[in-house]
Amino acid sequence: MEQNIKESPAFKLNGFVMLVIVGAISVLGAWYLWNSIHGLENVLQRGLKIADFIDDSLAEGIAWLTAVLLVVVIPSISGFFSVEPNKAVVLLFFGKYIGTVREPGFWWTNPFASKYQISLRVRNFNSKIIKVNDAEGSPIEIAAVVVWRVVDTAKSKFAVDDYQEFVAIQSETAIRALAIRYPYDTPNDTPSLRGIPDEIAHSLKYELQARLEVTGVEVIEARISHLAYAPEIAQMMLRRQQAKALIDARRQIVEGAVGMVSEALNRLSADQMIDLDDERKASMINNLLVVLTSEQTAQPVINTGTLYN
Repeated sequence: MEQNIKESPAFKLNGFVMLVIVGAISVLGAWYLWNSIHGLENVLQRGLKIADFIDDSLAEGIAWLTAVLLVVVIPSISGFFSVEPNKAVVLLFFGKYIGTVREPGFWWTNPFASKYQISLRVRNFNSKIIKVNDAEGSPIEIAAVVVWRVVDTAKSKFAVDDYQEFVAIQSETAIRALAIRYPYDTPNDTPSLRGIPDEIAHSLKYELQARLEVTGVEVIEARISHLAYAPEIAQMMLRRQQAKALIDARRQIVEGAVGMVSEALNRLSADQMIDLDDERKASMINNLLVVLTSEQTAQPVINTGTLYN
């Protein structure tokens, strides 16, 4: 049965305080041994039996010192560890998770606990350029940048084998899934990868967060960093975009020219500057449209009249 392990604080003590305590115990043991050896010297000077002293005083001192070193001092040394800012240490006691230390500093904990360091810093993942078909079946190239960090060290350590590799694989999978749901570009207001970048980024972030929840990872931001048609259709799509841009520009020019001609005719009619019949109006409209919509500068021809009246 799968266990849902969540992060919890671990037991810890100030490392400097424990360092003083362990040092004091070591000094006390050394002092006790020195007194025992000094007592041995007194025995030798008095000519007493050494065997009696060893059986009583020296043997007892060596036994106490050995017990202190083996049981207290030596194992306690492995209990010291340090935590850097924006890093955490996961503790395991004989295969069982006993907590995480997030606070930076010098600490002491159960000396028999195994320690694994995990970074809590913000990281970037730049996906490689992926070739995929969009919603319309056109081959495109797409890549994204994902900003993430670890928020639950227990899940990151125990839920998957390698959480960094898991982030990379799931990010590329989410990018592929996003690309096939939207077209690259559309002429109308239909949502597309190129037309609504903010909504696409939000959708990508939401999908990534759902996939990476199991690893205790928070997705801070996810945005498309590269978007283009595949090389085999890029030239054709470029021509289509150029044609569309040319048509839109022509349409705008014609609409502006028609408005200017209409305004000129209305102005002439309102000011009664000249009375034009239908034939002359048609000729004037034709000339104005040619001048206004021409790509080159029009060369006017001035009619000065005929030689003979």
